[in-house]
Amino acid sequence: MGLTPMMRQYFEIKDRYKDCIVFFRLGDFYEMFFDDAKTASRELELVLTGRDCGLEERAPMCGIPFHASANYIQRLVYKGYKVAICEQVEDVNASKGIVKRDVIKVITPGTYVENNGVENRNTYLSTIYEEDGNIAIATTDISTGEFKVTSFKSLKTTLLDEITKINPKEIVIDVNLNEKLENELSSITGAFLTKKDLREFLCTREELIVQFSEVEVSNLSIAAEKATRILLKYVYETQKMSLLNINYLEQYDIINFMTIDGNSRRNLELTENIREKSKKGSLLWVMDKTSTSMGARVLRKWIDEPLISREEILKRLTGVEELFNDFSFNEDLRSLLKDIYDIERIVGKVANGNVNGKDMISLKNSLSKLPAIKSLLSSSTSNLLKEYYENLDVLEDIKTILEKSIKEDPSLSIKEGDIIKDGYSNEVDELRVAKSHGKEWIASLENSEREITGIKSLKVGYNKVFGYYIEIRKANYSSIPEGRYIRKQTLANAERYITSELKEMEDKILGAEEKLIKLEYEIFLEIRKAVEKEIPRLKASARIVGELDCISTLSKIAVENDYVKPEINESGIIEIEEGRHPVVEKVIGRGEFVSNDTLLNKNDNRLLLITGPNMAGKSTYMRQVALITLMAQMGSFVPAKSANISVCDKIFTRIGASDDLAGGKSTFMVEMWEVSNILKNATPKSLVLLDEVGRGTSTYDGLSIAWSVIEHISNTESLKCNTLFATHYHELTKLEGEIEGVKNYSVAVSEVDDNIIFLRKIVEGGADQSYGVEVAKLAGIPKSVIDRAKEILADLEGTDKGVIQGIEKGEVSKVVECIEEISIEKEDSTNDKEKNNKKSNEISEVKEMQMDFTFIEKEDFVNKISNIDILNLNPMEAMNKLYQIVSEAKSLK
Repeated sequence: MGLTPMMRQYFEIKDRYKDCIVFFRLGDFYEMFFDDAKTASRELELVLTGRDCGLEERAPMCGIPFHASANYIQRLVYKGYKVAICEQVEDVNASKGIVKRDVIKVITPGTYVENNGVENRNTYLSTIYEEDGNIAIATTDISTGEFKVTSFKSLKTTLLDEITKINPKEIVIDVNLNEKLENELSSITGAFLTKKDLREFLCTREELIVQFSEVEVSNLSIAAEKATRILLKYVYETQKMSLLNINYLEQYDIINFMTIDGNSRRNLELTENIREKSKKGSLLWVMDKTSTSMGARVLRKWIDEPLISREEILKRLTGVEELFNDFSFNEDLRSLLKDIYDIERIVGKVANGNVNGKDMISLKNSLSKLPAIKSLLSSSTSNLLKEYYENLDVLEDIKTILEKSIKEDPSLSIKEGDIIKDGYSNEVDELRVAKSHGKEWIASLENSEREITGIKSLKVGYNKVFGYYIEIRKANYSSIPEGRYIRKQTLANAERYITSELKEMEDKILGAEEKLIKLEYEIFLEIRKAVEKEIPRLKASARIVGELDCISTLSKIAVENDYVKPEINESGIIEIEEGRHPVVEKVIGRGEFVSNDTLLNKNDNRLLLITGPNMAGKSTYMRQVALITLMAQMGSFVPAKSANISVCDKIFTRIGASDDLAGGKSTFMVEMWEVSNILKNATPKSLVLLDEVGRGTSTYDGLSIAWSVIEHISNTESLKCNTLFATHYHELTKLEGEIEGVKNYSVAVSEVDDNIIFLRKIVEGGADQSYGVEVAKLAGIPKSVIDRAKEILADLEGTDKGVIQGIEKGEVSKVVECIEEISIEKEDSTNDKEKNNKKSNEISEVKEMQMDFTFIEKEDFVNKISNIDILNLNPMEAMNKLYQIVSEAKSLK
């Protein structure tokens, strides 16, 4: 017994799509067979059945209605599967034997674009190709038509940093890629990895030049060109067509943007928070007040890719400043932008043939806002807004076509008619009249037949099998005039009849309806083709709208959050007055956040050594300096009273502790790997944040490593970068004056009645203790444990001083002797008494020196008010300042 013809057809198709779940169209269902059926039934919770297939055993099978397939496809793709959609590709009535079927599209994690507008982010598909010591990464979003490529010297850290930034949903890699690198790529992005033999898997150069221009591909390196051809081949293979919205190849160099490695992106929580991996609590969460989906994607890109060109940064800043200074201008602009739909993705639907009438109306409504936007920009003075004004194509011709042709509320399906507007086509209008006239005649038929027959329950109905009919119940059979009707169908309690006139009118109505649907579909395809020809213009205007929305948003958040325009320099100076953490202040409230000053330069303040207890705010302070720098370089105003920011080429952070158990690395190993990466890749123009280096090992090992790292950063000519170094090793404060550029700072702490209060203020000078025991007390550790810890601490501190002195003088024997003397046994009662007396005296001295916490805040508040320059405030600034004063005054009650 052999396979049935249908199953032979299935196996021929499945053999070409072994890595996909094949949705095989049978009538109104997509069916899955064998292993595909088992997988789908498990993942989609479907009932697994069977089907005779010509083999001894029935084929495992499950299916879904084709009209409800979207949800099932989404679930499979989100779980990391590929789905091949196999449809009938010829008319059933015209075929001889089994109808021909083939795969019309392959949906993968990197090409699934149905719901990618939910979070207003790109769905990227990437490929990595290496040749002759160079790595190239090509990336596309088929829904927006974005296609970009870059290449650089083969270096794993650079590759991982770039892939982390792109964060693709799917990566096409070579089958022979190093397994360790493959695992790292998967772990850092969670991307689906598709393996191909990249030496053979690429489109022809002719196809490349058809997709892009000769000019765009002429300057590509060998690796970049092949990566581009590989990615295009994959797009053709999955989409079964060349997408017209992919018409511009962007070649970029990674050195044109600030480098932020994967660890730093996570630590700074740029686009998602560390804990839940969600947008809330990230920098993007604070900044994203965009009005359009296009603007939201641009903003995310600007956060991911801060500029390093001072001229480009200032160009953006002046654009933001112009809108910042003209509140009404920006509000008018935003009111227009909020009514613009996602033009880029509508254009993507036009390109791949998925656009419908409602999409066309959304496009028309969006284009109708462009003339008013252009008019608003006509009076702009900043270079950036002037460029937007000059280059914005209002696309009046496309809007006019859509306005004349598409109904305001068209049907959802383009194959059901009711799309084309009255008056656009004479033939459509005539068929509509015929259809409408026929239905009016049918509607009046019921009343006239009731009058003639006297049967009040008589009704005229319609179904797809029998067409129009007259239905009379069994009880009224005797009232039917003889010879008036022709019997059509017998039911249990009624008879259905037709008349020759009814049949004639049915033919006219149904004929007109069929012709009308076909004609409307043909006209819609013509309209789509007309729009398709203008895709480059549509994409160009969409890009300007997205960037304009982003500039407008940066202005809006600057006004709402009291941000200031930063100065930009290239001399290594980072000077921030009353800087604030943009996310933390949003979470806890403006009046609650304590601002701090920062001074970094290439002279005496190159490495700030920050000491103080846990929970005092060291990490928050360090992160805020990095975020303010990043915001300035993306062209945004910053949370501070004033800021002068030097352009940084890279930001590195080593904050927080975590194990990499899967990779076989302990907390300390992970920490050392991150520090090593920073020391190898930082430059004099970098900004480095190091928090608690060395804490993952023993005290003296950790202290030694931290000490050595400070020396290396400060003394290596190819490094000497601006650095914030937070530590618990307050012994390191001795390095100020010993190493050039090291400056001590600490977090101010108030001690009241043997309790500590964190002032959250960074002040000059180092801390002389870590307050670890006091922090443990705040956390609720039992009193007996706290008391014993204080006794042990007193013993250790005495020995510790000897160790440090020994290290400073290089007396190794003294260090060993001091360590051996460490004992945690209780001293005799006499020593206890002396120590307690001494401690009481020290506490008394601290209390005498300590000012009241509330007094400090009030004094600071008075100083702020007295320093306000009233004469130089414009009305908006005055209102913002007054609101700030009132809020702070309430918090000090």
